[in-house]
Amino acid sequence: MLGFHHAFRGLFNLVKTERNFKIQLLVLFLVILLGFFFQITTTEWIFVIFSSIIVLSLEALNSSVEKLADEVSLEQNPKIKWIKDVSAASVLISALGTAIVGCIIFLPYIIKLVV
Repeated sequence: MLGFHHAFRGLFNLVKTERNFKIQLLVLFLVILLGFFFQITTTEWIFVIFSSIIVLSLEALNSSVEKLADEVSLEQNPKIKWIKDVSAASVLISALGTAIVGCIIFLPYIIKLVV
């Protein structure tokens, strides 16, 4: 049970201190509202939830990498910059993929609503 305690403390720290994590949680909340509004299928829910979990998990890892890198050195270091940039890129890649999934799922519902 102690492991869960640390995990929940880490989650609390992310929500408390990481602006991007908060933004991603807000977007997820809006997507969940859209899912209920459009009554998306169970399969669509699985894709929405799974892709959102990937984005949030990678954001958590990215935040950890950045904090660790800052502890190693606050001076300009091209190797640390590369590590931070690639870590951030992993979040970007997952977020873009999730946006594509969201478009595939929600655009048909939106088009039906508009047309």
